[in-house]
Amino acid sequence: MILAMSNIAWAPGERLAAYAILAEAGFTGLEIAPGLFFHAAADPFVPDAASAREALAEIADAGLALVSMQSLLFGVEGAALFGGPEARAAFETGMTRAIRLAGEFGIPHLVFGSPLQRRVPEGLAMDRAVGEAAAVFRRLADTAVAAGTRIGIEANPAAYGTKFCTTLEAALGFVALVDHPAVVAHLDIGAMHMNGDFAELAARLPALAPRLSHVHVSEPHLAPAPADPATLAPVLHALSAAGYARAVSIEMKRPEGGLAEVRAAVTRLSQAARAAEAIDA
Repeated sequence: MILAMSNIAWAPGERLAAYAILAEAGFTGLEIAPGLFFHAAADPFVPDAASAREALAEIADAGLALVSMQSLLFGVEGAALFGGPEARAAFETGMTRAIRLAGEFGIPHLVFGSPLQRRVPEGLAMDRAVGEAAAVFRRLADTAVAAGTRIGIEANPAAYGTKFCTTLEAALGFVALVDHPAVVAHLDIGAMHMNGDFAELAARLPALAPRLSHVHVSEPHLAPAPADPATLAPVLHALSAAGYARAVSIEMKRPEGGLAEVRAAVTRLSQAARAAEAIDA
């Protein structure tokens, strides 16, 4: 599997030091929020050639490759999956913008989280909401196929203010309903903790792992992750044993301790990965 980290854990001015931390630990993947990665561009979703060239050269120097993109609707005003026609049009336009950016830079996976943009309004029945969303995502999936990328449906727990796909089971059910190869399952470990489902995760992975496109190593409310390498190791072992070879990416907000805590998080994931390898040794 590919060890990676999301750039939401540092400010743009800290990026080179962060890349060096990842490189020293043997990480080869970088997950990006475009607004942070293409920070020098006037529009990070349509970066100018010079900004893009510099950003890509910096990660290449650190031996990193782009593995995923998040914050897909950053800067999009009035977007709502379950809003009126204008809000839904803004949602689809914003998502299409992100998909095209991923296609341009060869990013294989897009994380659809966006809890605020997927709130189900009062009075809209959940079965109708899910059906409407499936139609939207089938259209977006056709665009994703043309761009050579895939959209991962992330479970957002109810504590984040949404009712749509709040659990892994609901996300898997939505992926099955859309029934399109470019709409896939995304595993967020922080959501599993918040929903009380983490204890059973390792046992589920032999069947689940082949369906996953990306994994977030996260903690509730994007606290520094992983919190405990020992409890994560069996999960990483189960992923590897099931043949999962895609990215396992730390997702955490920028910590108060800055890069020192980024380094500590990277060290903990490395420890978990080594412990996972030793389970059958």
